[in-house]
Amino acid sequence: MSEQATIGAALQAGGSSPAAALAQVEGEERERAAGEQEREEGLDPEARARRDRALAEIRKLGDPVLRTRALPVERFDRALRAEARRMGEIMADALGVGLAATQVGILHRLFVYRVDPDEEVQALVNPLIVAASEERETGEEGCLSIPYVHVAVERHRQVTVRAQDLKGRELELEAEGLQARVIQHELDHLDGVLILDRISQEARREAMRLMREARAAAARR
Repeated sequence: MSEQATIGAALQAGGSSPAAALAQVEGEERERAAGEQEREEGLDPEARARRDRALAEIRKLGDPVLRTRALPVERFDRALRAEARRMGEIMADALGVGLAATQVGILHRLFVYRVDPDEEVQALVNPLIVAASEERETGEEGCLSIPYVHVAVERHRQVTVRAQDLKGRELELEAEGLQARVIQHELDHLDGVLILDRISQEARREAMRLMREARAAAARR
């Protein structure tokens, strides 16, 4: 996920009408979808093979598990740590910044994320947002479960999260900006909510159309 142009930003920057701003954002979404395909093509064969294998393990739009609310984790054992380690590897190989357990077919309230590629992968178990800022911002989000789709989603700019680590120890963290966005995105997954649920019906139709076009283009390559 990244924080780039949005309808609100387009309106502020150019004084455009809402319709013109929407058209601008839709055009940018097409360019980003094309850019994602180009990035895939630019990967070396080994990295691309790893990404393809990782994406094959991630459940895609239409899979019922993505609409299922995950269950609290009660056992903090080696199996859980192995699960989180595998998720982190899949996320990294798929070039993602976050991955929820439900995205790999596991109904655990667990997700992993890494906003900065130079940092270690973080895992949050049984996460709960206990406070959120009144200030909200709209930013672009993509999803490993919905390939080629990038949409503008409004989120709280800051959140306070209470969770447990992989050994069951309680922790609390404050996040803002992109980190807060990723956390909210992954928490949505644990509740069976997708980014398509957080946009207008018109934007959802456009996103689905772009995804179909991108898949068709990929199939022709």
